[in-house]
Amino acid sequence: MAYDVVIIGSGPGGYVCAIKAAQLGLKTAVIEKNPTFGGTCLNIGCIPSKALLHASEIFAEAGHSFDTLGVEIGAPKLNLGKMMAHKDATVASNVNGVAFLFKKNKIDSFRGTGKVLSAGKVSVTGEDGKVEEIETRNIVIATGSDVAGIPGVKVDIDEKVIMSSTGALALDKVPGHLVVVGGGVIGLELGSVWARLGAKVTVVEFLDTILGGMDGEVAKQFQRMLSKQGIEFRLGAKVTGVAKAKKGVTVTFEPVKGGAAETIEADAVLIATGRRAYSDSLGLKEAGVDVDERGRVKTDGHLKTNVPGIYAIGDVIAGPMLAHKAEDEGVAVAETIAGQAGHVNYEVIPNVVYTSPEIASVGKTEEELKAAGIDYKAGKFPFSANGRARAMLHTDGFVKILADKQSDRVLGVHIVGFGAGEMIHEAAVLM
Repeated sequence: MAYDVVIIGSGPGGYVCAIKAAQLGLKTAVIEKNPTFGGTCLNIGCIPSKALLHASEIFAEAGHSFDTLGVEIGAPKLNLGKMMAHKDATVASNVNGVAFLFKKNKIDSFRGTGKVLSAGKVSVTGEDGKVEEIETRNIVIATGSDVAGIPGVKVDIDEKVIMSSTGALALDKVPGHLVVVGGGVIGLELGSVWARLGAKVTVVEFLDTILGGMDGEVAKQFQRMLSKQGIEFRLGAKVTGVAKAKKGVTVTFEPVKGGAAETIEADAVLIATGRRAYSDSLGLKEAGVDVDERGRVKTDGHLKTNVPGIYAIGDVIAGPMLAHKAEDEGVAVAETIAGQAGHVNYEVIPNVVYTSPEIASVGKTEEELKAAGIDYKAGKFPFSANGRARAMLHTDGFVKILADKQSDRVLGVHIVGFGAGEMIHEAAVLM
């Protein structure tokens, strides 16, 4: 049976692409190697982390601000098992929702590992080793990304003591001391979850700032806020070793600029040094599909690879590794295959860090504008001067708007504060 489009991967990019393609009248199939649909985001990423972020925020608020607001409940008690059960139920409802949408839209699914054999042909290898070949007019590579290790350091991740984000979302007890290697989005979000639940958290970051690529002023102010919450930072530190000890784990690091090495002991360590495109074992080289030095599939402005009829979207290509970016690309590819004008505006993709307070940004940072030689002006307003923020006891943070000096065109918006993730969309729309 020949398909109009076969999508390898059912994460946000893949499943949205499949649904849109089916809605446009294309005969569509999806290949997924894992037991459930939804990819990293729904199963072991965005969705479970949102559940724990929200629950831990409520727990922290109950212990700090409820009394001020006249809600007297005494000291809140943590039931981590119940919190994890809520997280698991949230994940299950989401992945089941994707399965329902596939069925509703008459999308065929194949369980197994997908491989590109050539333009117009893919194979699926099931758990039993049985190989099935599928013919299709178009192929969409939506395989996402995988955990990246620490460059030059061998780390044996067991997801118990030495963890990736997967293990950090499934701990059965709060660690006394958690070391987070990497001060990016994943490390800060999960580090803040466990800090709120009672862990001592130390973040070790190679750069001299957290959230590399974020607006510099935002990152600096936000670090101060997290420090007030008890999170400790070791910046400009290169990790040279992570090893299990009799009790827990040891992490050894040294100053990037040179100096004596230091070793700290902890109950657990989270390796959050980023993610890498998952393009191995897809047969791309044999099929003639070009990838870059980082394993990312090369695409043009229409998400086409160098091989006609083969497209790629999401984390497996260049650009920010964001679920909503992948979704937008999925819709665009489906429209392109259906003969429409699919398009993604990469200049206006919001980015949110779901810590407390949240950080959200869209458009250019001050550093990017300066580097490009663009004349701009900046406007800032603190949450502490906002009436509603005062009423809610959420006065940390500010809004910064960057605009063209001559035309007033908004070039970038950066928000640190409660509800930043919701407010940033208003900025994206006006841009």
